[in-house]
Amino acid sequence: MECSDQRCPIHGGLKYRGMQFEGMVVSDKAKKTVIVEVDYTKYVYKYERSLRKRSRIPAHNPECINAKHGDLVNIAETRRLSKSKTFVVTNIVKK
Repeated sequence: MECSDQRCPIHGGLKYRGMQFEGMVVSDKAKKTVIVEVDYTKYVYKYERSLRKRSRIPAHNPECINAKHGDLVNIAETRRLSKSKTFVVTNIVKK
């Protein structure tokens, strides 16, 4: 499926660089935007333990990829697309 989105990393001219994450889509209510929840661990030296943390990252969702709630996706950092979006969905790992 060919898309006409200029902010698509596959069919458009958007380049991505920097950080790349794998996370779960927890919200797809906004138009062309998904909220991806990324789990990670942070080591606390004082207590010599690891904390499990999570981060919710807004990412651009191109119409050719069209990730939905519950999908496992890869996201990559790109130039700033709006006030809150600096990531783009590159592909769906698991539906």
